[in-house]
Amino acid sequence: MKLDEIRRRYAGEWVLIEYDRLDDHLRVVEGRVLAHSPDRDEIYRRLRELKGRKKRLAVEFLGEIPEDVAVMLSILSASVQPS
Repeated sequence: MKLDEIRRRYAGEWVLIEYDRLDDHLRVVEGRVLAHSPDRDEIYRRLRELKGRKKRLAVEFLGEIPEDVAVMLSILSASVQPS
């Protein structure tokens, strides 16, 4: 499923995606939704369950980030290459 369709279907939710394709900036272009929830912790629980079994995973938040919220990104495993 393309990311545009994922955004429409799961607007306002956190999604765990097994991606098939990334763009040159390592953004998800296409993939399969493994889990979705408005609760971020639920997505991270699912991510821990899959640790070591799936390699091409991304977590996306598909909603508005409030202006008073800071976002910090962390890369835990850096063996990512665009498709």
